[in-house]
Formats: sequence, structure tokens, C-alpha cells
Amino acid sequence: MCVAGVDEAGRGSLFGPVFAAAVILPACVTIEGIRDSKQLPPTQRSILAHQIAERATTWAVASATAEEIDRINILQASRLAMKRAILMLDPAPDYLLIDAVTVDLPVPQQALIKGDARCRCIAAASILAKVHRDKCMHQWDATYPQYGLSRSKGYPTPEHLLALKLYGPTPFHRLTYEPVRKLCSNHQLDLRLTAGGEVGRCP
Repeated sequence: MCVAGVDEAGRGSLFGPVFAAAVILPACVTIEGIRDSKQLPPTQRSILAHQIAERATTWAVASATAEEIDRINILQASRLAMKRAILMLDPAPDYLLIDAVTVDLPVPQQALIKGDARCRCIAAASILAKVHRDKCMHQWDATYPQYGLSRSKGYPTPEHLLALKLYGPTPFHRLTYEPVRKLCSNHQLDLRLTAGGEVGRCP
């Protein structure tokens, strides 16, 4: 039986897509150090992500855009990103272990609270999702250096909040998130519409 672990990264960020990963790890494969990505330093996460990608039966990373997050809310956008990642797996999984939620797919599945701390395939997915999202934030930092995205990863750090107050939101900020709405004027919040929307990929 092919069991896929599924997790997301970036739900609390103010900027950019939410990412999700799905991973099927062979039962015979052992990768030392796999655990919840939030407990790992960036260098170790990157090393583990490379090992997971090399040794997994299959894996995939997908995302849902800031526009989708604003339109359907972060929970549903996270589930959408997870669904997209799962559908990219080849071979397709027979069973899903998902961190905290379920997805709208006709596949037997179980939502595990704190699954990234309890299950190695969910932890592996959390690592891949986090590493891919961090890479995306580094790339966006070159386009929007004033927000410090390579340091904050889009989360509401004092530096990021000050930049929002001074410069307003980009077309890739999550406009329905309270810190963005609170710090930006109504005129600024129309930016996405006047800019013609967004695409859900890194620059």
C-alpha cells in the first residue's frame, strides 16, 4: 500500500502563496533527522529536503495563490494546495495521512492533529513544503526588497509590518489578513484589482 504524507507551509504568512507537499516514502528507507520542519534550522531542512526528494517513491509540491487565499480563505486554500500536490503523485497513493485536515478526494484518509510531529511521511512533507516556500520568498525578495521577505518569509515581523505601513501592500499580499487590512488604506487595498491580479508562482 502506498501511503502519502501531506502537509502545508505558510498559513500564517501575510505574503504569497501557501505551499503544500505530498510524499510517499518507502517503508525500507530511513532518513535520520526527519521531524516537524519548524523544529529544524534552515540548513538542516535543505539537506533533508534533498534526501527526501532523492529517496521518496514519489513527491510533489503545489501551492494556492494569495488571491485564492483571499477568495476562499486560508483553510480552504491550504486544502486546495494539498489536493493539487496529491494529484501530482505518480504512483497515486492508496491512503493519505494529512496534518490536521482532510481533502476533497476519493482516497481513504486520516487527519492527524500535530501530524508533522507524529508521522515521518507528514514530517517529510512539511520539510519539502517549507523549503520550497522559503526558496520562493528568497526569489520574491529580489523584486520587493523593502519587505525583507528573505528574512521574514512573509510573516508579520516588525520589519515587515513597518514596510507595509510605509509602502502599502504588493499585488501578492493577502489582503484579507487583518495586519494587512489594518496597516493599508482602502486605496492601497485596491492594488490587486488595478494591477490585473496575480499568478501563483515565484518570479
